[in-house]
Amino acid sequence: MTITSMHENHVQSFQTGSMPYGGAAVADYPASLVSQDTDRKLQLAMKRALDIVVSFSALLVLAPLLLLVCAAIKLDSRGPIFFRQERWGRNCTKIKVLKFRSMRTDLCDVTGVAQTVRNDPRITRIGAFLRKSNIDELPQLINVLKGDMSLVGPRCHAVGMLAAGVLYEDLCPNYHERHAMRPGMTGLAQMRGLRGPTDRASKARARVASDLYYVNNFSFMLDLRIILGTVRSELTGGKGF
Repeated sequence: MTITSMHENHVQSFQTGSMPYGGAAVADYPASLVSQDTDRKLQLAMKRALDIVVSFSALLVLAPLLLLVCAAIKLDSRGPIFFRQERWGRNCTKIKVLKFRSMRTDLCDVTGVAQTVRNDPRITRIGAFLRKSNIDELPQLINVLKGDMSLVGPRCHAVGMLAAGVLYEDLCPNYHERHAMRPGMTGLAQMRGLRGPTDRASKARARVASDLYYVNNFSFMLDLRIILGTVRSELTGGKGF
């Protein structure tokens, strides 16, 4: 079976409701569940409002820095300023995610299957700094403003991403349940330190477990705690490479 057909099978099972949040009619729910559903919708509305306010404000405040980074990328190596990659969005839709280009154009892997490793020869000089500081992720604020992503959510994975040499979907059968919510620029897994290459199956499963915990226990206050935890982590030194 090809990778494409495996993806289609998993996506179809998600969209037909065989996974959580499959879309049962509200009339079929007990009153307590209707109340919970109403509360969740309110929490999600607050989450989206925060996404819009923060992403728009950040883009305005960071505009001088973003322009400086654009100039540095053009001076450092040939190629476009931005790197666009197809990734999984909410409800298993496919979205185009923006990043500052941090690798040589002739060596870039647009699929994202070939993961970055320490001292990766594909990374440019300015790219090494951008990845270390996570500045390369800032263009995703545009994705957040558009509604493709959120500030907080399961990490946005490339379609066909591997973990320990195996498709995530094969390693974790409930993998696509993490796509019940918009992917985030940061998330619970990242705040817990589960970052970097997924070269071990146990680490990949721990990431998915954190994502599923977030989806099933989402609240606006949890988002705020994750944002504050991420800011604290970045101020004490980024860990990207």
